[in-house]
Amino acid sequence: MLSTVLRGAITISFTSCISQFYFFAVSECSECLLLSVMAYDRFSAICNPLHYNSVMNSAFCVKLATMSWLLSFLIILIDTTTIALLQFCGPNVINHFFCDYPLILELSCSDVFVVQLEVIFLSLPVLFVPFAIILVSYICILQVILKISSITGKHKAFSTCSSHLTSVSVFYITLFCIYVLPTGQLLSTSKLLSLFYTVGTPLINPIIYSLRNKDIKESFRKLMNRTWPPCKT
Repeated sequence: MLSTVLRGAITISFTSCISQFYFFAVSECSECLLLSVMAYDRFSAICNPLHYNSVMNSAFCVKLATMSWLLSFLIILIDTTTIALLQFCGPNVINHFFCDYPLILELSCSDVFVVQLEVIFLSLPVLFVPFAIILVSYICILQVILKISSITGKHKAFSTCSSHLTSVSVFYITLFCIYVLPTGQLLSTSKLLSLFYTVGTPLINPIIYSLRNKDIKESFRKLMNRTWPPCKT
């Protein structure tokens, strides 16, 4: 994808195109599942703080992360296998940065109704269910925060989930704009959103989650003081 952005039009084999779609879709699905796991973690920390350490222990977290990745690899493998069996008559030209699902289907001369139905059915456990978990978790979190009497307590509870909420908002808003809104008529806008979605979001995620880390903020402050020392009068 980066090669296409830097060099312009390139030629890619059908196998490479399907492989690129597979690994992109796996990372996309795992992101949805891991965000829901993190939402449950925030729910446990705020709504059940006394049981948090016993519930969200290291072994349980490893199991949740492993299940998220395995489920993503399995579900996308089913989708990718079905798409790879379609007939492609040409011209096989994709006006995009990478091989994405709707663009591959547009090139096929087969009936893609069954494939679309399969993708919708398999998207339930990796897209809609995680989103429902995130939504319910934050509704419960909001109810608990509103019951806290002190401003300091509310601020502390909100800061616990602010980074995750920011990441979820950026991820799902961009996902919605690309795959739900009718951006097909504005191809340049769709390509720009896809570039932000595939490169920009993963790039800013470490920054978002690091803003709450006191050590990182202190190191950044020291770096700024060394680079631009304060003026003395």
